[in-house]
Amino acid sequence: MSLGYAEKLSFLEDVGNVGMTEYFDSPKVLQEKIERLAMMIQKSKHLVVFTGAGISTSCGIPDFRGPKGIWTLQKEGKVLPEASLPFHRATPSMTHMALVELEKAGFLKFLISQNIDGLHLRSGIPREKLAELHGDSFMERCPSCGIEYMKDFEIETIGLKETARRCSKVGCGSRLKDTVLDWEDALPPKEMNPAERHCKMADVVLCLGTSLQITPACNLPLKSLKGGGKIVIVNLQKTPKDKKASLLIHGLVDKVIAGVMEFLSLQIPPFIRIDLLQTIFTQALSLDKKYVNWTLTVTSVHGNRAPLPFIKSVEVSFSEYQNMKATVLDKQPLQLKRRTVKSANPFNIMMKLNFSDGCKCSSAEIKIPIDFKISAHVFNDDKDSILQNLRESAIVDPSCGQTAVIEKKVIMVPKSEIMVHAIVTNIVKFETTYGDLKRKYEGFNGIIPSRKRSNGRRARVVNGRCIIADLMCSYLSCIYCNPN
Repeated sequence: MSLGYAEKLSFLEDVGNVGMTEYFDSPKVLQEKIERLAMMIQKSKHLVVFTGAGISTSCGIPDFRGPKGIWTLQKEGKVLPEASLPFHRATPSMTHMALVELEKAGFLKFLISQNIDGLHLRSGIPREKLAELHGDSFMERCPSCGIEYMKDFEIETIGLKETARRCSKVGCGSRLKDTVLDWEDALPPKEMNPAERHCKMADVVLCLGTSLQITPACNLPLKSLKGGGKIVIVNLQKTPKDKKASLLIHGLVDKVIAGVMEFLSLQIPPFIRIDLLQTIFTQALSLDKKYVNWTLTVTSVHGNRAPLPFIKSVEVSFSEYQNMKATVLDKQPLQLKRRTVKSANPFNIMMKLNFSDGCKCSSAEIKIPIDFKISAHVFNDDKDSILQNLRESAIVDPSCGQTAVIEKKVIMVPKSEIMVHAIVTNIVKFETTYGDLKRKYEGFNGIIPSRKRSNGRRARVVNGRCIIADLMCSYLSCIYCNPN
């Protein structure tokens, strides 16, 4: 959780139980519970997942109530932990990305989150299948038309207050508001209503990394019980809802989910972060009409006054035959002004973008052709296709730093050419094997990566017996389970 967020919250003396004892199931018990959970998910018709701060601790974001949680340390009078990386550069965990795959595979029907770190949206969960009950530190919303704006920087306020930006919808222009709730703020119906509806429809509600103490959010999973649904809680600490659960798992969330994905034969997709920036090249004739005065600005796609947090500096150089000195821009707004003779030949501006802390790669390079003949042509290629191609390229070449132009537009007065660049700044790949648990699956009650398979399928042992297509056989004599 953002330390800044905790400081912005109004003072509340009673924040619930903190610093509670953590419990860990034994390896054997954990294996059995993971297998049971995987089978519940496999059989489910309407799976809803309910997440808390515990799924983001492996991302370097501290929780609130754990032994080293923010409120636990505050209550003990201890110094708060220092963030291991900037909040805006946190990347989704193995659990975040596994949930993306479960949604794509058709298992996950809806996701409810109490977190304000924005990692579910960054991971790729569709917005229409996500309820962010307590808001999103990187989201602004227009109170007039309802449009949401996802930012690459943390919004400066909480408590549904007006921010410094306005809605860009034609004819609107209303002042935007942050979306993060303070203690006294009611849960927004836009998030709460679909969350309640899906919990009532759920046959399984899987609670991951939450102490289930904050009301009314913590009561949502209980709404599944009336319709015969089951609750599963994966958390290291005991919760007030444990007695209502059909299955309690005391283990690290990432470890549990990795085991589930292995059992279901699902790959955990990599996380590819693509950041955007825009370059604005503006030109005008000098008063004597002998020169062209031009300005190159590197800025946020969210506006010239918005921060560009992933850029540390920009090294600018020019085509060799241009008599212009290279320079380094290291103070935002990043802007370069030059004068060129009117008859100047077309040339290239080369920019080396040096990234800030938290980016996996250190830099990327962009070349901008300058010909002083601004065309009215507008770049109309499919933006989504370009971004998808960029992601696929990044998976093949994990060095990151790949770039692509996704938008180009022209303004005639003053003469300006604006290009939006997409840049791969982080690539995170996850191991798809479970480690020790996988080896246990190889021997008992799990997936058997057999040397001999029927139609390429894996053998699965259930209750001591192997099931392959329509074949049931003795565990010890099965050629798939015991090929020797």
